[in-house]
Amino acid sequence: MGIYEELKERGLIAQVTDEPLIRELINNGKATFYIGFDCTADSLTAGHFMALTLMKRLQMAGNKPIALIGGGTTMIGDPSGRSDMRKMLTREDIDHNAECFKKQMSRFIEFGEGKALMVNNADWLLNLNYVDLLREVGACFSVNNMLRAECYKQRMEKGLSFLEFNYMIMQSYDFYYLFKNYNCNLQFGGDDQWSNMLGGTELIRKKLGKDASAMTITLLTDSNGMKMGKTAGNAVWLDPNKTPPYDFFQYWRNVGDADVMKCIKMLTFLPLDEIHKMEKWEGSELNKAKEILAYELTKLVHGEDEANKALEAARAVFGGSGSSENMPTAEFDSAEIGVIDALVGAGLAPSRGEARRLVRQGGVSVDDVKISDPNQKIDISGGAILKKGKKQFVKLVLR
Repeated sequence: MGIYEELKERGLIAQVTDEPLIRELINNGKATFYIGFDCTADSLTAGHFMALTLMKRLQMAGNKPIALIGGGTTMIGDPSGRSDMRKMLTREDIDHNAECFKKQMSRFIEFGEGKALMVNNADWLLNLNYVDLLREVGACFSVNNMLRAECYKQRMEKGLSFLEFNYMIMQSYDFYYLFKNYNCNLQFGGDDQWSNMLGGTELIRKKLGKDASAMTITLLTDSNGMKMGKTAGNAVWLDPNKTPPYDFFQYWRNVGDADVMKCIKMLTFLPLDEIHKMEKWEGSELNKAKEILAYELTKLVHGEDEANKALEAARAVFGGSGSSENMPTAEFDSAEIGVIDALVGAGLAPSRGEARRLVRQGGVSVDDVKISDPNQKIDISGGAILKKGKKQFVKLVLR
C-alpha cells in the first residue's frame, strides 16, 4: 500500500483535483507540498493536529513539506467558518505567534537542509505594491465566482468586509509564489479552504500557462467530520502552559464513542492492521480504545514521560489503579477549606455563584462522596480529590 492509499483508508482525503497525478507524486516521494497556518494565537491547537500529523506522514514517505506561517494573511483574517470578523492583531503579536508555532511544529516535522522548510508569507505579501497586485493578480479573479464560494456566502447576510474579501487572493498568491520560488507542486488544506485552494491552482494556470497547471494539484483533508480543538467553549492547546498534558490527555480520553476510531485512524501512527482489529471493539472496550488514543496523542505532543504520567493519573481516578502523584493539583494554606472556595481556587468553577449551582445540582464530589451542602468544609490535610461531574478533577493539598 502506497502512502496515498493509506491516507484514503485513514479517511484523510475528501477531494482532489487530479487523483492519478497526486497518487503518482506522493507515492514516489516527488511532492513538495505546503500547508498554511495563520498566526491568530500564540499556540497551535488540537484543531491543527490533523495537518501536523499529515505533514509528518508525507515526510516519512519521502515528500518535502513546506510549513507556511501566515504572517501576512493573518493581518487580513480568513472569513472561512466565521460569522463575524476576526480580531485585528498587531504585527508584533503576529511575529510572536509565528515564533511559537515554529517551536511546536518542530516536534512533528524535521526541518533542515534538504528536509522540511518553514517560510512566512509576510516576506512577500507585505512588500506587494497594491496597484501592481491588482494588475498582476486581480485580473485573474472573477468577483462573481468569488461570491459563490462558500467561505463568502455564509458571511453575506451579516456583512463581509473588503479587507476579508481579499483573503482568497492572498492565499492564492501564496501558492503561486511557492510554485515559482520553491517548486511547490501540491497544496493541502481543510474542507473550508477548498475555494481558496482552487483559486491558487487557477492563478498558476492563468499566469504560467496550461503546461504549468499539470503540477498544481490541490488535495483536501477532511476536517468536517470531526471538529477538533474545542471543548466547553475553550481551545485545547498544544502548549503545555495553556493546556497541561493531563488535560490534553483527558480531552482525547473523553471523545464520543462514535468518533474514537475515526480519531485513531486519522491522528495516530498505529498500523492499520492493528486499528482494523480495534474497530470490532464494543461496549467497555471502547474505553480502552479512548485510553489508547489519548496516550498516543499525548506522547506525540508532550513526550512519553508526560503521557505515562497522564495515564497513571487517569487510572488512579477512574480505574482505581495507578498513582495519584501526577494528578492536577491545587494548593491551599488551610487544612480545612469550604467546597465553594475549593471549586473556585482549583479552577473548576469560574465564580462562587457557579460553584454553588454545581453543588446544588449534584455535580460535585470529594473522594467519590457527593457534596450537597454548599457550606460544607473539606479536610485536605491528607489530600482530597475534588471532582466536577465525571470527567474533571483536582487533587487538593495543603501548601
